[in-house]
Amino acid sequence: MRILVTNDDGIDALGLQLLAQVLAESHEVYVVAPDRERSATGHAITMHKPIYPKPVSLPSTAMKAAWKVTGTPADCVKLGVQALLEERPDLVLAGINHGSNLGRDIFYSGTVSAALEGMFLGVASFALSAKTFDRRSLQFIAQFVRQWTIDGLPLPSSGEFFNVNFPDIESAWPPKLVWVGLGHREYRDEFHRYQNPRGQEYYWLSGEPWDRLDDSPSDVAAIEGGMIAATPLHMDVSNWSKIHALQSIIVTPPKEGDEGGIELRPDG
Repeated sequence: MRILVTNDDGIDALGLQLLAQVLAESHEVYVVAPDRERSATGHAITMHKPIYPKPVSLPSTAMKAAWKVTGTPADCVKLGVQALLEERPDLVLAGINHGSNLGRDIFYSGTVSAALEGMFLGVASFALSAKTFDRRSLQFIAQFVRQWTIDGLPLPSSGEFFNVNFPDIESAWPPKLVWVGLGHREYRDEFHRYQNPRGQEYYWLSGEPWDRLDDSPSDVAAIEGGMIAATPLHMDVSNWSKIHALQSIIVTPPKEGDEGGIELRPDG
């Protein structure tokens, strides 16, 4: 299998390097990753300046090629699939992220956005994240993912990707993987106000995640319970129940020169 590995923690991150090294034992592995940390960049892409890919050597000599890129995680997948690799990959793996991506994290995460970009390009894609990212945990995850690809376990269908989170391996070995929906992870944001040496005011964002555990089964509850949480995701965030409820209302824009307002009326 031809696999493209990327992340948002940067090419020097231990999670990415262990994943690529373990996968290279069984697969044709390429790495295209940001040249520095790009966490919480979401799905940003670079349009108004050049993107520079630089070939690099990573610890595993079994890998086919690796590049560090002056761009975002989504840039890395776009560039890798459409320009750097001579043939399309069979799989895009984003991670192993240093920290979970649960609930609303998916809207901020560069790791998740890299997998989403792989889906956009028609490649089966996974976002892989670890609650704890010591070497033992990351090694377990890399071996787990390698075994998944060897054993022929389910891959994402067209138009979807898998967001997979791993619990604290050091506390207890995960008993199983469960297929769950997104839970509720929110943040208690704190903005700390400072002044730079020139007297200019600036703010530094910090805060702690707050996980709601009363909506089991969910990715949040599964990770808290020590299980591996896998969530199939797609890009349709349409509120279909609201759409169906509003379809009975007709909205008529005012005609040119009409001083009246917008007209609302029931359909039929």
